[in-house]
Amino acid sequence: MLTRIGEKFTDLFKRNMPDAFVFAIILTFVVGICSYSIIDVTVLDIIDSWYKGFWMLLEFGMQMVLLIVTGYTIAISPFIKNQIDKLTHFIKTPTQVYYFVCLFGILISLISWGWIVIAAVLARELALRIKGVNYPFLIACTYFSNMGWVGGLSSSIPLLLNTPSNYLIKAGILEETISTTSTLGSGLNISIILLFLLLGPILMTLLKPKKYIGFEISELINKEELIKETSIKDEAEAQKLPFWALSDKLNNNVIVIYLICLMGLTYVLKHFYYKGFDLNLNIMIFIFLIFGMFLHKTPIRYGIAMRKTSSNVSSILFQFPFYAGIMGIMIHTGLGEKLAELISSTATVYTYPFFSFLIGGIVNFAIPSGGGEFAVIGPSVLDAIKTIGADLSEKEIINMISRASLSIAYGETLTNLLQPFYLLLILPIMGAGIKIQARDVMGYLVIPFIFFFVIISFLVTYMPI
Repeated sequence: MLTRIGEKFTDLFKRNMPDAFVFAIILTFVVGICSYSIIDVTVLDIIDSWYKGFWMLLEFGMQMVLLIVTGYTIAISPFIKNQIDKLTHFIKTPTQVYYFVCLFGILISLISWGWIVIAAVLARELALRIKGVNYPFLIACTYFSNMGWVGGLSSSIPLLLNTPSNYLIKAGILEETISTTSTLGSGLNISIILLFLLLGPILMTLLKPKKYIGFEISELINKEELIKETSIKDEAEAQKLPFWALSDKLNNNVIVIYLICLMGLTYVLKHFYYKGFDLNLNIMIFIFLIFGMFLHKTPIRYGIAMRKTSSNVSSILFQFPFYAGIMGIMIHTGLGEKLAELISSTATVYTYPFFSFLIGGIVNFAIPSGGGEFAVIGPSVLDAIKTIGADLSEKEIINMISRASLSIAYGETLTNLLQPFYLLLILPIMGAGIKIQARDVMGYLVIPFIFFFVIISFLVTYMPI
């Protein structure tokens, strides 16, 4: 029954969901119209806000590109490919592939949301080796598994609350930092992690489509690209001159790479020694870069690997500015703050967690960034909570703020299942050489969204913090 319902949603999305870029354009118009209707701004104000926001995600977009190509480069190294070959001795059926990819993706996302690129490569390689895998559904499983990040070590909102002199403290909304013990280490967050780990892979396995003929990667992939594919080592050898040359010696020099890797390792050790487990995007990309060079052994091989892995990132390069433009409208017209005020004003001491969860999910469509979204709606929501809990003790108010902040984070992450922004992180890897769009994937995620929406709504409202 679940499979049939899932197939109906998939068919509905295929027929009606446009390309991810068109989705971003339509969302721009929707947010612009909402700003005009709700806020006292002119059309020119909206366009100015759109342009101001257009460049807000340039750094983030470049980080995404580097995250994908450096992570993908590690995954196509001979060492990692050998490990994946060994893994296929234990994973032999499509059902096992779906379950394992989901579980693996959730586990590594708990370390950092950017590590989903590793799960994407693993999923693609397993699909190439195991017959009968419905590839669009496998992409959906991989995308779904990234939900685990919200309860993990890179969860941006709890980390912000624990950052000294953050903007909430400077604005007088918080008097001091809130420890991650009260957020990431809370009973609520541990329950959410267990929910994803225990029920997520099972649910996705139950939703597996019966059809796989016509949907296997071997049938979707561009056959010409497959035929032209050569190993990185062979391509490096082919670029050598037929006579002795200093350039070839330098290009294929192992010592050069190992020396630069030693420099990189020295900095990484220093970073974690002085800053603790500060796993931000920049240090993570740097680790991927250094580790990838180490695995490929020579400069020329690593250069070839980078070229191979960076050929499918165009969607990020031109779509991120449009989502940043939407974010700009939300911020500079005051729409995001107004929406937070409208919802917060109707909340009570009993209903504020659900309303926080709801506003986090709604605003995520326009600002698909946990930290960016919280910067827009967080102050209004937390101010409202302090008003609601005016007669409560300081400890109780801190617990309310922790619950509301986590609720916003869960809502923001959950609605990723309905919008394709972070699919841009996976498709450059899993969709390389394949004709596939967001509409082929997103329909499989509707039932998981409904299922987890109901359960998380209950948990954020009633689960002790």
